[in-house]
Amino acid sequence: MASLANCLRALLRFIASPETDTKLAKRYIDHGFILKLLDLFDSEDPREREYLKTILHRIYGKFMVHRPFVRKSINNIFYRFIFETEKFNGVAELLEVLGSIINGFALPLKEEHKFFLVRVLIPLHKPKCLPMYHQQLSYCISQFVEKDSKLADTVIRGLLKYWPITNSSKEVMFLSELEEVLEASQLPEFQRCMVPLFRRVARCLSSSHFQVAERALYLWSNDHIENLIKQNQKTILPIIFPALEKNCRTHWNQAVQSLTLNVRKIYSDVDPELFEECMRKFEEDEAKAKEQKENQEAIWRRLEELTISESNTTEMPLAPQSTAAQTVAS
Repeated sequence: MASLANCLRALLRFIASPETDTKLAKRYIDHGFILKLLDLFDSEDPREREYLKTILHRIYGKFMVHRPFVRKSINNIFYRFIFETEKFNGVAELLEVLGSIINGFALPLKEEHKFFLVRVLIPLHKPKCLPMYHQQLSYCISQFVEKDSKLADTVIRGLLKYWPITNSSKEVMFLSELEEVLEASQLPEFQRCMVPLFRRVARCLSSSHFQVAERALYLWSNDHIENLIKQNQKTILPIIFPALEKNCRTHWNQAVQSLTLNVRKIYSDVDPELFEECMRKFEEDEAKAKEQKENQEAIWRRLEELTISESNTTEMPLAPQSTAAQTVAS
């Protein structure tokens, strides 16, 4: 380990030196060398990965001819990681390098770069070990949206596709990333995805895990996001109203109840008529659900009574079962 770290330190000094002749070094720093360098990112030693990150970044900056190959090779590493192994120690460091690369992309973005966003970065939300590199991944995603706000719709739909329904800690991370994306998005892109987006947000609002519900409610603390929501409240409020109302009435966490009341008050103040309409619809739906539940319970009670009655009045085992089955079927 120590010998490899020393070699990497020496290589970094060579690459970073202003006296290094790029044309001469290009004969040795070729595609084969880059592939071996990228393989070393799977090292378990974080110090080695840190050296490798800096070396790769310097190579990318000095050897422009290798830039497409570096990006393609990193893509291939991520493909194997996402769809085959889900094991690679250097994902976070490679994403840090890519964050700097994405920051330098010229506008308008090339189709190659958009393809990388859709086929590589968004699917990187799938692996179970996402917390190990989520911060770096979120930065790369937000860089794309800041450069081209039209990509916000693509990113949001991608997040919804890989949403971690049964993992609360990952849900909190997704909500944080969602806020960053929404903050960089504009009204047209927001309107294209707001219906599926707020169906998911509504489920988060009514989550029994208080951190998920709390993080979803914090979306209304962002002025830009709140403004986007207000401009489309006739569509959004009916989607989230049942979750808000149930939180106010039954959620076990006091902080969630308090935040829900604040969000609820925003709508009751801005558009009282819409708020009252949603309230009437909510109460009607609750009454229908209650009636349906009572009917179902009555049917089950009747079935139990029929079963008990048949078993008490019949001695032969076969005929009563047939009679009871016909009675239940009728």
